[in-house]
Amino acid sequence: MSLWALGSWKRRRPQQPSTRAITAARGLLTKAHDRGPSEPSLLEQTVPEHFASIVRQYGDRTAVISRHQRAQLSYDDLDRKSNALARGLQGIGVKKGDRVAVSLGNSVEFAISTYALFKLGAILNPLNPSFNAQQVVSATRHLDTSHLIIGAETNLSRKPPRNNVQLLEHLAPGLRGGKLESESVPSLKEIILVDNSSGRVDAAELKATVPFEAILAGSGQTVPDQRLHKDDVVNIQYTSGTTSTPKAACLSHRSILNNGMQIGDRMLLTPSDIVCCPPPLFHCFGCILGYMATATHGSAIVFPTEAFDPLATLQAVQEYKATALYGVATMFLAELELLADGTVPYEGFQHLRTGIAAGSSVPAELMRKLHRILNLHDLTICYGMTETSPVSVMTSTLDPIQKRIETVGRLMPHVEAKVVDVQDRTKTLGLHERGELAVSGYLLMKEYWGDPAKTAEAMIEDHEEAGKVWMLTGDEASMDEEGYVSITGRIKDLIIRGGENIHPLEVENCLLACEDVWEVSVVGLPDEKYGEVVAAFVVAKPDSGISADAVRSWVREKLSGHLVPKYVFWVQDYPKTASGKIQKFKLQEDGLQLLKEGKGMQ
Repeated sequence: MSLWALGSWKRRRPQQPSTRAITAARGLLTKAHDRGPSEPSLLEQTVPEHFASIVRQYGDRTAVISRHQRAQLSYDDLDRKSNALARGLQGIGVKKGDRVAVSLGNSVEFAISTYALFKLGAILNPLNPSFNAQQVVSATRHLDTSHLIIGAETNLSRKPPRNNVQLLEHLAPGLRGGKLESESVPSLKEIILVDNSSGRVDAAELKATVPFEAILAGSGQTVPDQRLHKDDVVNIQYTSGTTSTPKAACLSHRSILNNGMQIGDRMLLTPSDIVCCPPPLFHCFGCILGYMATATHGSAIVFPTEAFDPLATLQAVQEYKATALYGVATMFLAELELLADGTVPYEGFQHLRTGIAAGSSVPAELMRKLHRILNLHDLTICYGMTETSPVSVMTSTLDPIQKRIETVGRLMPHVEAKVVDVQDRTKTLGLHERGELAVSGYLLMKEYWGDPAKTAEAMIEDHEEAGKVWMLTGDEASMDEEGYVSITGRIKDLIIRGGENIHPLEVENCLLACEDVWEVSVVGLPDEKYGEVVAAFVVAKPDSGISADAVRSWVREKLSGHLVPKYVFWVQDYPKTASGKIQKFKLQEDGLQLLKEGKGMQ
């Protein structure tokens, strides 16, 4: 997007061509293959170059609000502090191309570290702060990490803080003696410690660590030119691991900058917007859909807590008069529950207008509740994957309501996609046919770090056009005449019952419309007769008294018989990634164990 439009947003919201006008201009599709708009042009800058232009325009506006720290940074503050940290990091050996791991919750320190590393040309590697010692060793050793920025504690959802001293001593046993040596990660030069423990951890005992505040204390002058290039890898993002071992996707300045810009454009973000962002910064949802989309538009981002807390999220919306709210389905459901039971008074939400629901399929019934209860009439749906920086498809605020409820929207600018046959990926399917979604364009990752075999599995060359590469998403999708994409689930999550494909989302949507069901996740379990059958893991509403037979009857009345769950398991919560996505492979493991115990039929 050209920068002239940013200035116009000071007084009015930008205008988008209507859905009807776009469709009329390009015609209807005849097969499941489409290209996104060719305008606006892609930004051909590095992230720091573009950030400098935002600071010049909106330096006095709020950039970051950390509610739990009672801290705010203007764009000028963020620029100066990230300069100071960059210089401090240079002083302890960080240089262009180094992989620097950051294991922090959503905080001012994470916000500053992001731009400091980008300015240096070092490669940000966000780690899930809930990783245990073995996971931290595995991730940092895989990337030959040179420096680690980590909190003295890790704050987790619905759990007490975790002291990280034991983890750090596993990584580098001599920390208390003043010398940093790590046999498990030989490349590790320094550990930068953020003391976020409120006195519960004696950080001074870890003599071989470097205090974050000490390296932030220097000059805030502009960092000398690091000869950055827009195609340099700037972020190595681990995939979320809902179905398999995480992989390290290499993303460039150009890919994440343009993706953040385009996301903000579709949301119609302006410098007046205040975006409440509970999804974590270590995940693409927080760092690109959240932090990059707001920073490219001069908007403010609010971090309610280090880790997701539904109460703190709703209070942050109220206190800061947020205009946008982000979340995955499980986050929104937890927030709606607090409103439903009166824990949070239904007031102070009138400023909300937009937001993003992403991370997994969003049931249509939940979308309707968010529109009705939280005033999110301009809520957008994003679809993507870490490997595509991440968003390739998104709804707009002008899409018809049914399209915003039933699809994930249309392609982002400069993105191409098609639905291919799972058995023959050279074959593009027809409209409304279900197959695997494949994506191409500027947003593709460069590679999986250190894993050429998995890179070759996921990224395939076009069989007709030399030089074009497609990313196979692993998601089942269909496309309609207007280019709207529907995601029906992970291909690996498909339930094949007696040769018939069952899509978990169809059953989940049906059950969420039942007033006695609060939340549901559906998976397939083995069956001698049919190969696989439907199993529903249900969170019932308090005092509902709903039975397993009532669950089955509800589905039987609304859908065909083969979709009725054979097994119904009553649960209080689900195994999830830290970004809130349900790990269905773990539900399958739990289901098999429960069946051994004779549960699930009643």
